[in-house]
Amino acid sequence: MQHTGYFPILYVNPNTVRAQIAVGVQTYKKYFGKNPRGIWLPECGYVPEADTFLKEFGIEYVITESHGILYADPAPIYGTFAPIISPTGICAFGRDIDSSKQVWSSIIGYPGDYNYREYYRDIGFDVDYDYIKPYIAKNGARVHTGIKYYRITSKYGDKDYYNIDWAKDTAERQAGHFFDCRTKQIEELSKAMDVPPIVVCPYDAELYGHWWYEGPYWLYVLFKKIYYDDCNFSLITPGDYIDRHPIIQESTPCRSSWGANGYSEVWLNQTNDYVHRHLHKIGDLMVELASNFPNEPDGIKKDALNQCAREVLLAQSSDWLFIITNGTMVDYAKKRIKEHVGRFFKLYDQIKKNKIDKDYLDAIHSQDLIFDDIDYNIYR
Repeated sequence: MQHTGYFPILYVNPNTVRAQIAVGVQTYKKYFGKNPRGIWLPECGYVPEADTFLKEFGIEYVITESHGILYADPAPIYGTFAPIISPTGICAFGRDIDSSKQVWSSIIGYPGDYNYREYYRDIGFDVDYDYIKPYIAKNGARVHTGIKYYRITSKYGDKDYYNIDWAKDTAERQAGHFFDCRTKQIEELSKAMDVPPIVVCPYDAELYGHWWYEGPYWLYVLFKKIYYDDCNFSLITPGDYIDRHPIIQESTPCRSSWGANGYSEVWLNQTNDYVHRHLHKIGDLMVELASNFPNEPDGIKKDALNQCAREVLLAQSSDWLFIITNGTMVDYAKKRIKEHVGRFFKLYDQIKKNKIDKDYLDAIHSQDLIFDDIDYNIYR
């Protein structure tokens, strides 16, 4: 989920964390037809306070950052290679360090290979302006068209044209390397463990086919190798692992995230700290609205209350704070925060005065068509 709040800061008001989980579960069920057993915590941000709400919505396990497990209390016997279970009954799996590095590292990660397609070279920015003008933004701004002719080539200097055969050869070679590394890793781990080791490899879906154009092909080759080649491991979900190996060490995961330096400074620092008082304020007021207008019947007021809940979720997206910290498209991130907070306050005032502007409500609803089935009562 892109529009998810960062639990280690949001838990100042527990109801806002509960709402995030409720919407996540509801959205999963809408598209998959069943409740999720587990959740990849937003930004891998873990706090023990969220366990109660995870349990409430039927979540059995979470995926945390590596040190969330390694620094758990008491220390896990098997590190990240087996789950732990918190005192409240939530299983936690830690992201594997080695396999993460091979895909995500900016230095040795597979997606940075020089034979792969260069994401940042797009004809929307490369070709003559008069030629490309009919195909870019209506206001004349150059944008990505999706047509990219170059390969990464090197970190600096000119770029060579993309060669799909070279790219496929590279993906096949790297899939073999990943396969061999996991085989050796699991062989060594198995010698020291009384249960089969699990190597947890979570990656953002947007990596595959977006930043890493050849990523889906790499996955295809890897899965074929696992199926056809001699292999000392099999693919498994965390839920299936729990079912097969239900005896799990009790330990409390460490408060943590996968942000730079491992904790919360990406989402709370001098560049973005001013935002949090607004996010906490609209969270508090949303809880107030849900309490003051319980079970509002269908009508414009219910629509306005649901839109308020939607604006809170959009404003609390961890992406905006991340963008501000990284210094990329900062104005856009600040604009989005300001818009969602502003819309919330305007609707809040209209609801309290019982003077809801239907045209305004319809206009902002059509701008962000997300969480269409949201029920504001999740904040009660």
